[in-house]
Amino acid sequence: MDSIIISPELPRNDVLLLQNLADDVQRCQQNSGSSRKGPGAKHDSAPGREVVNGTTNRDDSSSRDERDLTSMRALNDPANQDFEPTVFCSVDLQDLSSRLHPLVYRHMLMPYVKWAQGIARHPRYVLTYICCSHDVVMVTHLILYFTTSVPSALWLYYHFTYLHGIAHFIMQFYYLGTYTLMMHQHIHGGGVLRKQSLIHLFDIIFPYITDPLMGHTWNTYYYHHVKHHHVEGNGPEDLSSTIRYQRDNVWHFLHYVGRFYFLIWLDLPLYFLKKDRPTFALKAAFWELFNYATLLTLFRLNSRPTFFVFLLPLMLLRAGLMVGNWGQHALVDADEPDSDYRSSITLIDVPSNRYCFNDGYHTSHHLNPRRHWRDHPVHFLANKKTYSSEHALVFHNIDYLEITIRLLLHHYEHLARCMVPIGERQIKMTIEQRAAMLRRCTRRFSEDEITEKFGTAVKAKPKVK
Repeated sequence: MDSIIISPELPRNDVLLLQNLADDVQRCQQNSGSSRKGPGAKHDSAPGREVVNGTTNRDDSSSRDERDLTSMRALNDPANQDFEPTVFCSVDLQDLSSRLHPLVYRHMLMPYVKWAQGIARHPRYVLTYICCSHDVVMVTHLILYFTTSVPSALWLYYHFTYLHGIAHFIMQFYYLGTYTLMMHQHIHGGGVLRKQSLIHLFDIIFPYITDPLMGHTWNTYYYHHVKHHHVEGNGPEDLSSTIRYQRDNVWHFLHYVGRFYFLIWLDLPLYFLKKDRPTFALKAAFWELFNYATLLTLFRLNSRPTFFVFLLPLMLLRAGLMVGNWGQHALVDADEPDSDYRSSITLIDVPSNRYCFNDGYHTSHHLNPRRHWRDHPVHFLANKKTYSSEHALVFHNIDYLEITIRLLLHHYEHLARCMVPIGERQIKMTIEQRAAMLRRCTRRFSEDEITEKFGTAVKAKPKVK
């Protein structure tokens, strides 16, 4: 019996998608005669309630898919009356009309939204003179960081106290995930603000101010993620590839994190040199080493604020990036490890999609790294049959951090219960069969298998025992 929890905090398109997939489960189980309902089974799929054996019966699946796609696209279409921009991560704009005083909503929030739509990237024009951008949230967060993180950091250098230092780090810890995924949009899309005179100039400059406050070294995220990871796609030459590791082994995981943590400053330039990209190698090495030199200088001048403002976020983020990447690419199909559908996963969860710009749709992102973040759920539903035929893995009610932890603890049955089965093959599996399948997907690839599956002989990396 499949149980899917639809959180009330999920974005609206995630709710539609989960309801759609739950309905598929019910239909498949009914058609195969394997549907098993308990005497008190619920069929209500409203947000925040449990869906047992899918959702209630509706029209045939094709008309339902079209209806759901129409609803999802309407939310992203400025010409549609249901369109709304994303203003805050934590709440949808439509919900604020009932939560805020009417005067605040009409005379403060809506004028801000209109102003920010003229600044944010990805403008959509309803008419030639009416600009409607999805990404007001990017402007909101830039204002947040420049009115909290930046002044707080400056004040710590002016007047340091340990209480303020700890409070500052807690604040940055809270910001770090959302900021990193905002910068994820920035490096893939060439910015988050409009390409217009001073606005574009600020869009270029602000990462050099805010990146170090959030644990990023200047430009390394761009060179490692865009120019390297998405080129190699978790393949044998990807420095963050998981295929040479037993992905439920703690020691392998620590080796994986440690190598990135201490050697990325060297490994990334050497990778670019190996690929005959000397310019990228020089730039990657320069920015990484220049950042270290800057931090060392600041530490010598004033060690205490430097530790809390720059070093603690750097140490935290370096570990966090690899923990997340492990969760994104730990489950790799043994037959087709070079397939984006089978070497990455999709999460429909609150932390990834509500607060981190649909980061849960990792397969969709690898299929098209420049796809706008709000289009991921629409892409998934429109290509649901392909995801199903490729045996892609979809989870709900769990984030990448928990996936990593559950794998290292060998909690495969819990992971199996978090699966959203797609396609007849997965739906007909028992929980035990799904757990066994997930366990097989964590198996380490030998060098012979890598050569066979990826069609190239690659120099072996140091082995992990």
